Amino acid sequence: MISEEIKAIVFDLGNVLVDFDHTIAAKRIASFCTKTPEEIFKLFFSSDITGLFEEGKLAPEEFFLKVKEMLGLKLSYQGFVPIWNEIFYLSPQNRLVYSLANSLRADYKVALISNINILHYEYLKKHYPVFNVFYKVFTSCDLKAVKPNPLIYQKMLVELEVSAESTFYTDDRIDLVQSARELGIKSFLFRGIRELKEDLCNVGVTVN
Repeated sequence: MISEEIKAIVFDLGNVLVDFDHTIAAKRIASFCTKTPEEIFKLFFSSDITGLFEEGKLAPEEFFLKVKEMLGLKLSYQGFVPIWNEIFYLSPQNRLVYSLANSLRADYKVALISNINILHYEYLKKHYPVFNVFYKVFTSCDLKAVKPNPLIYQKMLVELEVSAESTFYTDDRIDLVQSARELGIKSFLFRGIRELKEDLCNVGVTVN
């Protein structure tokens, strides 16, 4: 027996519903500065600047100017944005997860929570039709907090009007799963569609 019936099912976005590869952008950016793709990846995608952008604490133009200075980038903002955005792709597994989310929304509050900056979010909304099945979409850039900060999960629960114990959550990063578990959310590492269905079944959710 489970302690509380599941009322909300929450999915992560990246590498669950849409795959991405930051090295695509790093390789293209390398053509406009003296650094290697590996150096760009380390300086750029793991930097405090990128974190602040995901938290919605930097505007896109501010983010670009900081990146331009950091990398010595010989590129305009208009040239940078497509390179920054064009890192996403859909896999067959992504499509199966989307189909599962769509099948669950008649009986549950199906939501999405993602660490994402505004440029990526607006790009994905335009080019990847994955958001339409969700009751609510929670983004770090809107909530001004990034996973694994407990605040982002707490804000999500308040908006969904559900308890932690009645919420199922899947994410491809174990640190983010652990953070949610500490709040009482039934959280599971995303390992694939088959395992996701098993995890759902184990908390009392019927899946096709």
